[in-house]
Amino acid sequence: MKEVFTMWRHTQLVVLTALSAAIYAAVLIPFKGFPIVPGFIELRPANVFPVVFGLLFGPAGAWGAAIGNLIGDFFGTLSLGSLAGFVGNFFLALLPYKLWSVYFRSDENMEQNVNSGKKLTVYIAVAFLASTVCALIIAWFIALLRLVPFTIGLICIISNNAIMAIVLGPVLLLALYPRVKRWGLLWTEIMEPEEVSAPRLRGIGSVLVWVGGIGGAVVGLILSLSGYSPMGAGVGLALIPFLIVIVVGAFMLGGREQVEAAQEMIATEGDESEA
Repeated sequence: MKEVFTMWRHTQLVVLTALSAAIYAAVLIPFKGFPIVPGFIELRPANVFPVVFGLLFGPAGAWGAAIGNLIGDFFGTLSLGSLAGFVGNFFLALLPYKLWSVYFRSDENMEQNVNSGKKLTVYIAVAFLASTVCALIIAWFIALLRLVPFTIGLICIISNNAIMAIVLGPVLLLALYPRVKRWGLLWTEIMEPEEVSAPRLRGIGSVLVWVGGIGGAVVGLILSLSGYSPMGAGVGLALIPFLIVIVVGAFMLGGREQVEAAQEMIATEGDESEA
């Protein structure tokens, strides 16, 4: 995942990080007055942004989601749980762009849009998985701190994330993608291939992320409903292996292939225009 560090070399991506964080926080803050779990979880229409910003801006979108969520927490929900919110929202934007190319052949158009049935299906799948992983990270941590029971945290956060991202996300992506591409702000057109991680057994990495995310959520729910303490070390310790599997899987996913495909497309378009 070296692109999450090398991206800071590019002024455009630094600006996009700040812009993503500002937009996310600006939409989060007004809804702090509509809590689901007072002090910890609120209605969040803004959760449409991390997945979309992750696909469009790559690592800049991931940092923007993490920072924007932290800024939002300063307006009524700041606690130790905000640490998990930072990490969870980072993964909410990171996983969609890391997973995107796994489901396309190298000779297929893998532009980060939803203008075909296959791309829409892939979008829904990665948005749901990223929403689940984000919820798992946050629910695990706040349950470990004995702030909110795991079951309540997981269900509320998954619902908030997935519904907003899946229902509103495709519309937002269809509206933004052509403009972002025209302005030359797609992360795949800004970064160089050598600055982005090459995939290492990305198929296995994808499976690990799915197993870690969905498996961790299911096991956590089963344990919580089977007599284990839904807060504290009971469920918390049992879910650590699943979280490790998610991180390992994310490291195995690439991103370089998307940059190479985008730059090859730019070169082809340039040759055609010259001809």
